[in-house]
Amino acid sequence: MKVTPEITYRNLEKTDAIAALINQKIAKLEHICNYINSCHIAIEKIHDRPRSGSPYRVRIDITVPPGHELVAESNPDEGKHYQPLDVVIRDAFDAACGQLVKLTQRQHHSNKNLSNEAAQDTRAFVTKLFRDRGYGFLKTFDGQEIYFHCNSVLHNEFQRLEIGTGVHFCVEQGEEGLQASTVKIVDKPGVRAGKSQQTVIEPPLDWRE
Repeated sequence: MKVTPEITYRNLEKTDAIAALINQKIAKLEHICNYINSCHIAIEKIHDRPRSGSPYRVRIDITVPPGHELVAESNPDEGKHYQPLDVVIRDAFDAACGQLVKLTQRQHHSNKNLSNEAAQDTRAFVTKLFRDRGYGFLKTFDGQEIYFHCNSVLHNEFQRLEIGTGVHFCVEQGEEGLQASTVKIVDKPGVRAGKSQQTVIEPPLDWRE
């Protein structure tokens, strides 16, 4: 956890047993998600002698980057058997853990999809070359221009590149934005990539020999 959790007690005294239970439950939250931004736990006694339910209420507020806010609360109401404080605390943390698990799973799935998309093999052609500086630019067939460095060209074939050369490449995040990696020469647009390959890479509309 990035910051120390804030724990507030209202209308009741803090005991070693309750403090130990809360620390145990906080450790479980950290195990689920180790990048929690903030965690505030409010433990409150709201009734002295309730006829049923529980005199206690526990609320947990958690923030997780980039901007998620989770709230879990336990306050057994009337109609339920009397619930001691440790049970109310466990219920609140169980609810918080459930929300946190679902959030981290969604984030993991989203990050995995982004990684898969970045790793996909993309077709493009060379539009600009600066041989003396060791870099150039590619244009994808949907019009996006991507920077590439000579070290990203496979098999040391940077010198073979010409304006219009067709390539396959992968996208990665560089220091100044997206850039091409593992650039592999295919051929000039409109020419088959190889004798055994049946598909033809069609040139974009604005491409000229």
